Amino acid sequence: MRRLALILVWLNLAGCMVGPDYRRPDVDIPRSYRYEIAEAQDTANTAWWRQFGDPVLDDLIARALAGNKNIGIAAANIEQAAGVLSQVRSPLFPQVSYGADASRQRISELNATPVPSYVPNPQDSFQLFAGASWEIDLWGRIRRLSEAARANVLASVEARRGVILSLVGSVAGSYLQLRGLDEQLTISRRNLASYQDSVRLFELQFKYGQVSQMNVEQARTQYETAAATIPQIENQIIQTENAISILLGVNPAPVPRGKTINELAMPAVPSGVPSEVLTNRPDIMQSELNLIAANAQIGAARALYFPTISLTGTYGSSSEELRNLFRGPAEIWSYAGSITGPIFTAGAVSGQVKQAEAAQQAALLTYRSAIQSAFADVENALAARAKLADQLAAQGRLVNASREYERLARLQYDGGYTPYSTVLQAQQQLFPVELNLALTRASLFVSLVNIYKSLGGGWVNEADRMTGSRMER
Repeated sequence: MRRLALILVWLNLAGCMVGPDYRRPDVDIPRSYRYEIAEAQDTANTAWWRQFGDPVLDDLIARALAGNKNIGIAAANIEQAAGVLSQVRSPLFPQVSYGADASRQRISELNATPVPSYVPNPQDSFQLFAGASWEIDLWGRIRRLSEAARANVLASVEARRGVILSLVGSVAGSYLQLRGLDEQLTISRRNLASYQDSVRLFELQFKYGQVSQMNVEQARTQYETAAATIPQIENQIIQTENAISILLGVNPAPVPRGKTINELAMPAVPSGVPSEVLTNRPDIMQSELNLIAANAQIGAARALYFPTISLTGTYGSSSEELRNLFRGPAEIWSYAGSITGPIFTAGAVSGQVKQAEAAQQAALLTYRSAIQSAFADVENALAARAKLADQLAAQGRLVNASREYERLARLQYDGGYTPYSTVLQAQQQLFPVELNLALTRASLFVSLVNIYKSLGGGWVNEADRMTGSRMER
């Protein structure tokens, strides 16, 4: 008996597993990036947001990692997937149960057939027993299901890392956009004050007949244009602050400020090769794990074609008197084995196999699509950084030229050589290019954030530790 049990255990653990074993599919990896930066540095595995040199930004990211609700949801999903794994793999081991019964019954003595005098009435019955059952996994169905469940657990871990990657990037990007909006608001208010001084001056000059009503209205038009811009920027600031608050896991509220957009340091561009994206990006790793799970489900479905072998057994004692329950004659036991298998299922099994195979193909295409999208994200981020750097330089030259043009136009107007419309034209040209300069500078900073997001990297692990509840892989 013991030898038979050992043989069955060995068969259960070493039996064949039907279905395909997973092999990583071949993917087309580009040799280099089109817009690779020559001065790129090996900084992808550092807490890159600290390179901006703004302690307020560092604190906001730390608060978001500690309080963001999506991280908590992702952690709960991991625990749920781990519970499924425990449930799925449990049939690999014997299932042991226990039970006890106690009853007392009295039979009516008014029946047509009286109760014999030697039969106790009422009657007592006591039972104590333990049972065990075990499904022998000869064809690997349970092991394939366990393989799929384990892959789902790891996919949930990668999903959580993806939440962290997205969260850090969103907080940093939103904060940089906020500082860009703050700079635009400063520019608008400064121009509004300057235009207000012009309106007051022209109103005074008009009072004494030195200028016409047209000059006054031109100055007022310019003032109202700047005044209309300010509420738009303030609305965008409020919406950005609210978005950051939600990322922090708190109610909408004002967001503290640190350095201005002009005072922030420019982080280094991280270096990397295309193949590293496959191991650094959580979304790609999650897609591959989903593919592994789908691949294992094929074997679990095909195993349904083969018979299922189960062993069951019970051991215990039964007695009419409690004091005799643990004596030898009260002993009871039984054991049995069963084998069941399909003969005709009208497509029930083949349908499950087809479903699993189709799901594996979909997961494969999703995996390859995720890789292509990842490379596109990196290319787009690198290209945006390169082009925005050129745009910022050109925008800075445009602002300097516009300021000089406005200064010269005002000098000529004060000297009586040109009408005020020339000054107005110069100022109308200067105001939007100053706003665009602040916007372009903020966009350049955000492009650096997107590069770090698109490349992934070991910094996700650093951020994971900052959540205070790091999940071990």
